[in-house]
Amino acid sequence: MAHEHVETPDPLEIEMSREPVLGAGGGPADEDPDKLPPGGGPADDDPGKLRPQRLEEIVGQREVYERIQIAVAAAKKRGDSLGHVLFDGPPGLGKTTFALCIPNELGVNVQLTSGAVLKAPKDLLPYLTNAAEQSVLFIDEIHRIPRAVEEYLYTAMEDFRIDIILGDGVNARTINFNIQPFTLIGATTRAGMLSGPLRDRFQIREHLGFYTDPELSEIVRRNAAKLGVELTDEAEGLIAGRSRGTPRIAINRLLWCRDYAETRADGRITPEVAEAALKMAGVDELGLEKLDRMYLKTLIEVFGGGPTGVEALAHTINTAVDTLSDEVEPYLLRSALVVRTPRGRIATPKAYEHMRITPPPPKASDDDQPKLF
Repeated sequence: MAHEHVETPDPLEIEMSREPVLGAGGGPADEDPDKLPPGGGPADDDPGKLRPQRLEEIVGQREVYERIQIAVAAAKKRGDSLGHVLFDGPPGLGKTTFALCIPNELGVNVQLTSGAVLKAPKDLLPYLTNAAEQSVLFIDEIHRIPRAVEEYLYTAMEDFRIDIILGDGVNARTINFNIQPFTLIGATTRAGMLSGPLRDRFQIREHLGFYTDPELSEIVRRNAAKLGVELTDEAEGLIAGRSRGTPRIAINRLLWCRDYAETRADGRITPEVAEAALKMAGVDELGLEKLDRMYLKTLIEVFGGGPTGVEALAHTINTAVDTLSDEVEPYLLRSALVVRTPRGRIATPKAYEHMRITPPPPKASDDDQPKLF
């Protein structure tokens, strides 16, 4: 592999470009405890306080939890750095939560960055050179890093060494710089976009799946307690059932219901209050939103239930193709409201029933056509 020429950045740029280093407790590593808000924790309107801080606080993903817990316990017993970890799965399922709980369990600092900001190896350099022994470097949306940065990570992940080239042409010389053993944790919604060599360098790879309604109900209940919101069991189940199996959506629904209850009711979230709040937000009993229903209505009424292509649907709805394919269709497919075939998208009988539209009579097959002779 050819060495990547790395420009030595200005020290001031390094300091300004780096993300804050978080300590084992989740706050800045050099934070003065006396300067924390009253109560010793984050401010009341800080959404970060809703995020679990320890692995045992995470609801759901039990198999992933068990494997991560074993790996963390083994690393602590050996006094060694944890193997590199890759989390993949749809948005909002807890990849960042797992990534931030791991350094808390290990009692080490964590540096945070995103694949989108690592445009060249020199952008990655300050994170690697300033990483403490056994600390964690978390890269969110790691699939967005360029190939040159990927290749620069190879020796850093395997040998804890980076190559810095000084000068150009015949005067260039390579400096092998040893770095402290660290753990790289990557999170991605598109694991297939990572190159094979980079994926293979993660010793631990975990896929996060969708949550069940009971798990989401527990998440809603815990977060309502943290927010100091009074919530009935029926309202808890109603919010969870309309959250698409995703904790982030469940928390957003809860926050909206809280705002509605405080302004349109007595502050207590009952089933009636939750139903009215979600109806105002355009969320129906299956968790579909306005754009989801527009997609189904267009597919059924304009294209006769399909089959049709996503481009035709997008142009008819006046929406970007990526919005439909990345945001709308995954849940419709998972809910069996739409099926995707080589000929295009087709609405299922469940979609007609949900939209309260009478399905057309079944089309005649070739066997049902009359014979000419």
